[in-house]
Amino acid sequence: QGQLVESGGGLVQAGGSLRLSCAASGNIFSRNTMGWYRQAPGKQRVLVATISTFTRTNYADSVKGRFTISRDNAKNTVYLQMDSLKPEDTAVYYCNAKTPFSNIDVAWGQGTQVTVSS
Repeated sequence: QGQLVESGGGLVQAGGSLRLSCAASGNIFSRNTMGWYRQAPGKQRVLVATISTFTRTNYADSVKGRFTISRDNAKNTVYLQMDSLKPEDTAVYYCNAKTPFSNIDVAWGQGTQVTVSS
């Protein structure tokens, strides 16, 4: 039981950077895989990156080499550092927590808008 709250979204020009944060409450953070997903207008929500309790990371091919996911256990916070942003990165970004073995969703954040202008 707990909640996820995202922050850090905004407007940025192509080639710029943003850092998203997701603060977790309760026991969500330490016991679960954390991740970022995104949904562009009219499109399905897709994976961006995940990080396990052992800090194993996974990235969508479209963001490899540009985005970095990390977690700070002391602060119960997961981050997404986004560099070299492209207009196609424009989407609502959602924080997610899921069980580490069965991959069952535990919680979703409300989302934060990222807009990249050309």
